[in-house]
Amino acid sequence: MTYAVGMKVCHDLYGDGMIAEVGVTNLIIYFAKGGQMSISQSSDELEILSENEEGSTGEGGIDLKAMEEILIHVLDKYNSNNEIIELGSKWTDGTMILQPANTEQQSKEIPIEGFFHKIVMMRDRLRVLEQNINSHAVLSDEEKVHLQQYISRCYGSMTTFNILFKNKEDQFSSK
Repeated sequence: MTYAVGMKVCHDLYGDGMIAEVGVTNLIIYFAKGGQMSISQSSDELEILSENEEGSTGEGGIDLKAMEEILIHVLDKYNSNNEIIELGSKWTDGTMILQPANTEQQSKEIPIEGFFHKIVMMRDRLRVLEQNINSHAVLSDEEKVHLQQYISRCYGSMTTFNILFKNKEDQFSSK
């Protein structure tokens, strides 16, 4: 399969997106639901939706209108946070199985990458909340400290998920 910048694609987990960069083995794709992701060119989860839409800059060129819409959505949703957080390699392509104690109830399987993405989004949103509290014009210093303590407790509760992170500096910390 030959990929080009500007192609619209669909991923099983992240939905519709647009290829922003074609590397030697990976593609950088902006997904409306998932933000910027690096996906292997050999991934079976990727389907080409269109190769060259109206409004593009030519063969293999960027559909500027669609790219703009995706970027606006991603920047709004993630507050311009484009940091790439890597999942630990032992979890890649893994599945998380939630098995209820009642054997008559159905278990639920969730791709670990999707679960990890949600954890990273939660971490990023806690960081944004923390920044908003710190820069709030009306809150007193005492009120800011009080709210910060709750955020620190949230980070502490989320340390259970640190096992999923590849890099220690990306992990949760209550400090």
